[in-house]
Amino acid sequence: MSPRSYSEHALHTPEPLHVDDDVESAVRKLVDSGLPALPVVDRQDRFAGIFGEREFMGALFPGYLRDLKHAAFLSKSIDETLEKREGCRQETVGKYMNTEHVEVDADYGDTQVAEIFLNHRVLIVPVVDKGHVTGVLTRGQFFRAIADAFVAG
Repeated sequence: MSPRSYSEHALHTPEPLHVDDDVESAVRKLVDSGLPALPVVDRQDRFAGIFGEREFMGALFPGYLRDLKHAAFLSKSIDETLEKREGCRQETVGKYMNTEHVEVDADYGDTQVAEIFLNHRVLIVPVVDKGHVTGVLTRGQFFRAIADAFVAG
């Protein structure tokens, strides 16, 4: 069996975001991609981080919300937050992206990918070759490939 027989089902090649992209256009690209996150590259097109569902929520909601662990005293309507945080639309992705470098290089194997998904709270793992993003692996599809093989027996 190939060292990538499961992860090949989870590989995508989306267009990366750029650190200077505004949050609004990044969210549009993210939704259009159908992926939970996208890689972000710097001005030299080198891997810089990830912007996805979690990072968008961080841009939309005030920073103190993460520290509170409870939002009972805040409005229950997100519409109010959308209105109050209208300005984050023009802020850059670089301000909110996850800069933890959790990635694999071009010669990765399934076991390495499994270890990353097991030990890191990431939904995608960028594949990076000499600093440049060549694709992303999604946790959901990697799980499904392994689960299908497991239940098949």
